[in-house]
Amino acid sequence: MTRAILSFFGGLFSFIMLGTFFGALTVGGVIWVYTHDLPSTEQLANYAPPMISRVYSGEGDMMDEFARERRLFTPIEDIPPLVRAAFISAEDRYFYQHQGFNPLAILSAARDAVVSRGRNTRGASTITQQVMKNFLLSSDRTVERKIREIILAFRVEQTLSKDEILELYLNEIFLGQNSFGVTAAAQTYFNKTLEDLTLEEMAFLAALPQAPSEYHPVRARERVTERRNWILGQMAENGYITQEEADEARARPLLTVQGGDIPAFRQSLPERDYFTDEIRRQLSSTFGEEEFFTGGLTIRATVDPAMQVVAAHALQRALEEYDRSQGEWRGTGITLTAEDLADEDSWRAALARTSLARDITLGNPWHPAVVLEVSADRARIGIEGEAEIGQIDRPDINWLRGSVSDNLDVGDVVYVRAVTADSDGSFQRWSLRQVPEVEGAFMAMDVNTGRVIAMQGGFSYQASSFNRATQAMRQPGSSFKPFVYAAALDSGFTPATIIIDAPIEIDTGEGIWRPNNSNHDFLGPAPMRLGIEQSRNLMTVRLAQEVGMDVVAGYAERFGVYDRLQPFLANSLGAQETTLFRVVAAYAMFANGGERVEPTLVDRVQDRWGRTVYRHDNRQCIECTEPDLPAGQAPWIASRRQRVMDPITAYQLTSMMQGVVQRGTASGAIRLPVPVAGKTGTTNDARDVWFVGYTSTMVAGCYIGFDRPRSLGRRASGGGLCAPVFQEFMTEAIQHYGGGRFAVPPGGHFISIDRHTGERVPDGSGGDVVAEYFRDGEEPVFGIDALIDGGFAMGMALPVFAPDPSSVTLSEDGTDPGTGETLQVPGQANFGTLSAGGLY
Repeated sequence: MTRAILSFFGGLFSFIMLGTFFGALTVGGVIWVYTHDLPSTEQLANYAPPMISRVYSGEGDMMDEFARERRLFTPIEDIPPLVRAAFISAEDRYFYQHQGFNPLAILSAARDAVVSRGRNTRGASTITQQVMKNFLLSSDRTVERKIREIILAFRVEQTLSKDEILELYLNEIFLGQNSFGVTAAAQTYFNKTLEDLTLEEMAFLAALPQAPSEYHPVRARERVTERRNWILGQMAENGYITQEEADEARARPLLTVQGGDIPAFRQSLPERDYFTDEIRRQLSSTFGEEEFFTGGLTIRATVDPAMQVVAAHALQRALEEYDRSQGEWRGTGITLTAEDLADEDSWRAALARTSLARDITLGNPWHPAVVLEVSADRARIGIEGEAEIGQIDRPDINWLRGSVSDNLDVGDVVYVRAVTADSDGSFQRWSLRQVPEVEGAFMAMDVNTGRVIAMQGGFSYQASSFNRATQAMRQPGSSFKPFVYAAALDSGFTPATIIIDAPIEIDTGEGIWRPNNSNHDFLGPAPMRLGIEQSRNLMTVRLAQEVGMDVVAGYAERFGVYDRLQPFLANSLGAQETTLFRVVAAYAMFANGGERVEPTLVDRVQDRWGRTVYRHDNRQCIECTEPDLPAGQAPWIASRRQRVMDPITAYQLTSMMQGVVQRGTASGAIRLPVPVAGKTGTTNDARDVWFVGYTSTMVAGCYIGFDRPRSLGRRASGGGLCAPVFQEFMTEAIQHYGGGRFAVPPGGHFISIDRHTGERVPDGSGGDVVAEYFRDGEEPVFGIDALIDGGFAMGMALPVFAPDPSSVTLSEDGTDPGTGETLQVPGQANFGTLSAGGLY
C-alpha cells in the first residue's frame, strides 16, 4: 500500500516536473521566437515626435501654425498631477505597481471574452503596453502582436522610469480632432492650457483614448459624458480627489469648442495670409516639407502686422476702384436653390457652406449675403453673422448699369459690407461689393537689412492663394529702365549725357521692329536725366545699344532681377518677365548705396530644442562686449555685404529717379514729406502697370494686371494705378520707419545743369536747373558735345521734337496728369533722317 502511494505521488511529481519543464521550454521558445527580431527600445530615450511649427511676428505674437499632427510636447513635470491621475484612473490604475503588464487584467479580459463567446472583448493593455503599440508596433489585433507588446513593455520598464513612460504616453496619444497629446487636445477642445483645465475637462480628455474618433463632444455627447463621469468616480475611488469634488464635476455640463460654447484657439490667430503662406513655401523648400510640418520649428517673421494691414488695404482699394470703374457686375457665381431659401435656418446653413472669402476687411469686414427679395430700387438680403435682414438701395450701385433687379436675382450670393460714419463709426447702410477680376501684388522691405515688412499677393488670400508678389512672372516694363541707366552710369556716362530721342528701325531677322515712345512724340537731343524722368523708350534703347545689352544683362543678373537676361534690345524696355519680389529687392540696392541685400521674410528659425538653425542678419557688433567704451563712443556693426554698384552711381541714379517723382511720370501721385525716388512701368497695351519706389529707409513696389494678361485700358498707367498704392502705404510707413535725405557718398561734387539741354549753368539759375553729382577728377562734357545716338546713323529731313520748358509735365501715357487730356509737344528742331541697325 505504501509502495503504491509513493509510486502515485512519484509519478505525479514526475508529471508536474515534466510539465513544468516542457512549459518552461515552450515559454522560452515563444519568447525566443518573438524577441529575436523585436525593435529596439533605445529610440524611446531619444523621443522626437512630430510637432507643430509656429510663426511669430517681431513683437512675439503668434501669427500662424503648420502641422500634420497637432502636438505640443510638454515635459512630465509640467503636466498637472490631476491630469496624470485622470489618465491613470481611466487606463491603468495599477500603473505605478506593475512591471509593464498586468497578468490579472489579461486573465480577466480573456475570461470575459470566453464567457460572452467573443461578444464582450475588451483591452487589457497597460499604459506601458500602449506606448509600445504606438511607438514600436502596429495596431493589429493579433496574439503575436500582443505577445511582442508584453515583452517590449517588460523590457522598457527596466530602461525608463515610470514618469518617463507616462510622459511618452501623454504626449503621443491620439485624442481626436487631429490632436495628439494632452496639451494640444486641451487647446483643441477647450482652448485652454493644461494648468487651466477643470476636473470635468481633465476627465473628458482621459475618456478619449478608448475611442477618440467616436467620442465626439457633440455627436456622442451622452456616451462621452457617461465615460467622463465614470472616470471622475475612479479618480475619487483611487484617492486623487474627494467624492464631493467628483459629484460637483459630474453635475457640470460638457462645454467644448466643437459645441460652440467656447471660441476656438484658431480664432485668436490672424487669418492666414500671403505672408505666412510664403514663409511655408520658402521654408518647406529650405528645410524640407517633413521638417517644416513636423519639426516643431519656432519661426520669427519679419512682418509688421500693422503695416501688413495697410498694404493689403492699399492694394485692395486700388483694385476695387479700377474694377468699379469698369461698371460690370459679375457677382460670386453662386446661387442658392429654392429649397435652401425655404426658411431662415436653411439659407443661413447654405450660406455658411459657401466657399467664399471671409478675410476681406477693406472699409469694414465683407460678409457673404443672399438676396431674399429684389425690385428695381432695392434688394432685401440675409447676411452671414447678422441677425437682422439688410437692404441694398439703388443709389449704392450707381457704378453699375441698370436697376437693382437688372443685376441681382433672388438666391444670388453676394458680398456686402457696412458703411459707417467717419465721425463716430455708427452704421449707415449696407453696400454691395464684389471681388475684382483684376489682380496685383504689393511688397515693402527695409533697404538696409532686406527684412520684408509687408507682402500682399492679391486681393484676397482666401479667394486666391496664388502669391503674385513671388510667383507671378510679369513684364516689368519701364520699371526695368533704371538698370539700363545704372549700367550706363558705371560705364562712364553722366546724368548730363545727351541721348537722341528719335525714331529707330531695327531689323530683327523676322521683320522690322520700330520701338516708340508711349505718347508717340520725340524730344530730339535730351539729357539722360530727362530720359528716365519722362520714361523715354527710344532714349533707353539707344543707351542700351551704346552700352551693350551684354553689359545691361550682367547688371540685371547681378542685382537678381533675372537669373539670365536674354541680350535683346527689347529687354531694355522690360520685355522679359520677372517677379515683383525680385524687382523690389533690386531697387533696395539703389537705395542703400549699392550694397547687396537679400530679401527675407524670416529673421530667425529655432528648432524644437530652442537652438537657432537659421538667422538672416549675420552682421557682427564690434565692441559690444567691451565694458569700458570711451564716453560718446558707440559700438559699430561690421558688415561684409558685397558691393554690387558704385556708391556714386547709386546716388546719381537715385537723384534721377527723384525727378521721376518730382516732375516725371509719377509726379501727380506721390506726395510724401520725405525724399522719394521711384520709377513707373507700363507695358504694351497696358497689360501690366508698375510703380517701385523708395525712401532712405524703405523700398516698396506694386504691379496691377489681369492673371491672364490683357489690356487694362488705354488710359491705364503705373503712375495712375500703382503709384497711389505706394502713396497710401508709405504715408503710414514713414510715421513708423522715418526717412530722410539720401546719403551723398564721398568722392564727388555737384554741378548745376540745365535739365532740358544738359548745359552747365551758374548756381541758382532757376527752376529748370538741377544739381548733378559728378565724380572727383572727372571732366564732364556738357550739352551737344556729350551726345550719343546708340550707333544709329543720322541723316536728314526727319522731324523730331525738343522739349518746351513752358509746357506741362506729361504722364507716361502722354496725358496731362491734372486734366487727363492728350497733349502734343510742339516741334522745335530738325535733326534729319535716321536709318536703323543693331539687334532685336
